[in-house]
Amino acid sequence: MPRSLSLLLLLLKLVAMTPSRSPPSCHEVRTAFQLQQVGRGRLVPEVPVEESDLEICQHKAPTCCTRKMEESYQAAVRREIAHNIQALNFEIKFMIVSHKSNFKEGFTHLIDLAVNHTLSLFDSNFWLLEQEARDPVRELFTDISLYVLGEEIPVDAAVSRFFDALFPLVYKHLINPKMAPLPKEHLECLRLTRQDINPFGPYSQTMATGLSKSLWVSRMMNQALNMVEHVINGTEQTVMTRECAQALVKMQYCPHCQGLTLIRPCVGYCLNVMRGCLASLTELDAPWRDFISLLEHLARQLTGSYDLELSLLGIREGVKGSIQYAEMHGSNISSVVEKVCGPLQEIPAKPSPHVIVQMNMEDELPQVTTFPAFGHLRREFIKYMENSKAFYATLAERLCSGDLAVRDGSTCWDGEDVVESYANVVVSNDFKAQANNPVVKVRGRNVLITNVINRLNHFIQTGSQKQIKPDKNRIREGSGGKLEDTDPSGDCDDEDGCQGSGGSSTHTGTKLIPEVSRKGNGTVHVLLPHPGATKISHKQKNLPDTGSRLTLSSALPLAALLFICRYI
Repeated sequence: MPRSLSLLLLLLKLVAMTPSRSPPSCHEVRTAFQLQQVGRGRLVPEVPVEESDLEICQHKAPTCCTRKMEESYQAAVRREIAHNIQALNFEIKFMIVSHKSNFKEGFTHLIDLAVNHTLSLFDSNFWLLEQEARDPVRELFTDISLYVLGEEIPVDAAVSRFFDALFPLVYKHLINPKMAPLPKEHLECLRLTRQDINPFGPYSQTMATGLSKSLWVSRMMNQALNMVEHVINGTEQTVMTRECAQALVKMQYCPHCQGLTLIRPCVGYCLNVMRGCLASLTELDAPWRDFISLLEHLARQLTGSYDLELSLLGIREGVKGSIQYAEMHGSNISSVVEKVCGPLQEIPAKPSPHVIVQMNMEDELPQVTTFPAFGHLRREFIKYMENSKAFYATLAERLCSGDLAVRDGSTCWDGEDVVESYANVVVSNDFKAQANNPVVKVRGRNVLITNVINRLNHFIQTGSQKQIKPDKNRIREGSGGKLEDTDPSGDCDDEDGCQGSGGSSTHTGTKLIPEVSRKGNGTVHVLLPHPGATKISHKQKNLPDTGSRLTLSSALPLAALLFICRYI
C-alpha cells in the first residue's frame, strides 16, 4: 500500500512538472483585422471554430474566419486594389495636370504677346488703320485661342473673317484716302466681296493654310493632354469582378484564417491573380503605345516646321505683306471695286507734302521682349510619356513587386497551403492567355475600359489620318511676308539653335522691322519698335526701291521748311 501511494505521488508530480499548452486563440487574427482596417474586431471569434458556410477560405481544420469576415475582406481588397492603381497612376496624373496648367498659362501669355506684336504693325507702319484694326485683330486671336483649346472654330474661316474686316479699312485709308466717307452700304459691299476681289493676293490664303496646319498640331497636343487624363481616370474607376475579389481575398487574407498573419503569397501566384484581375486594363497596352508614338510625332512637328510661337508671332508679317500687296495694286483694286460696289465721290483737297521719317538705330533702340518657350516643357512631358510606354503591360508586375509577394526564396502562400515554391503555371499578360489562368476566371471584357480603348483608338486614327508634312512654301517670320522655302525634314529643334529667317536686324524703307527668332537656349525673342518712335505716313509703301528716305536727324527741319513754304 505504501508502495502504491508512492507511485501515485510520483505520477502527480510528473504531471505537475509537464508544461501546459494554452488553448488555440484568434488574438493575432483579430489584431491584424483591426490594424489593416478591414472591419470591427468583434467579428473575429475568440478561438478557432468549425465554420461550414465559408465561401472563399474553406479549410478542413477549425478557422478564425466567419462569413461576415469574408464579406469584410472582399470590401477591403476592392479598396486596396483601387488605392494601389491610383498610386501607380499618381505620377502620370500629376505630370498631366501640371503640364495642362503650364500649357494654358504659357498659351495665354503667348496670345497676348502675339496680339500686341501684330497691333504694333499698325502703330508703326499703317497708323491710319490703328484704331479701327484693333477689334479685327483681337477677334482673330480670340478665335485662334478657342480653336487650340478645343472649340470647333475653323481657322481658315477665322482668317477669312479677319481679312473681310480689314479690306474696307485698307481701301478707305490707304488705297483711296481722298474719297468721301464711305457709306455703310459700300463698306458692307467691300466686306462681302473681298474674296472675289482678292485685294490681298496670295497672302491671305497662304496665312490661312499655314495657320491651319500649325494650330492643328497644337490643338491635337492640347487634346492629347485631355485624353491622357481621361484614360487615367477610366482605369481608376474600373470595378473589380466578383471572381477577382474572391481571388484577392484568397491570396491576401485566407492565410489569416489559419492564424498565418505574416505569410505572404508566392510571386507566381500573385502574378496570376493580378493578371486575371487586370486583364481588361492590359488591353490598353497596344493603343497606349500607339498614342505615345503619335505624341512623339506631334512634338517633332511642334519643334520643327509648325512651331506654335513662331506661327502666332509670324501673323504680323503675313498681315503686313497683305496690306503692301493691296497698296501696290491699289489702282486695279479701285477699278474693280467701282464696277462691283459702284463709284464714289472724291473730296477735293489741297496737295500736301508727305514726310517719310525713318527711325535710325542710333536714335532709338528697339525694346526686347522675351518669354520662356514651350520647348522645354514639351520635351520634358514627351520624355516622361516615352518612359511610360509599357505602363499597362507591367501593372501586375509592379503591384506584386513591393511587399505584397515574396521574392527572396522563402516559404510562401500558394492559395492552399504554405509551400517552398509556386508549382502552377504562370500565364502572360495577354487577355486571351487568361483562359488558362488557374486562379482567376476571366469571363469577359470590362465595358468601361472598352469605351476608353475605343475613344483612344479614335483619337489615334484622327491624328494619323491628318498627319501633316512641312510645307516647302510658308511665310516665315522676318521674311517681310514673302514666300520662302523651309526645311522639308521638319526636324529642326529648339536646342539646335534654329532661328527664323529674321535672325538679323533688317530695315525695310522707313523702320526697323520687329523681328521674331528662336535662340539656341529655346527662348523666343521679339524685337518690338520703341513706343516713342515717330508715326509713319499712310502713303509709305515700305517696298524696296520706293525712293530716298530721310533720317530722323534731317526730316524735322525739312518738314518745318515745307510747312512754311505753303503759306509764302
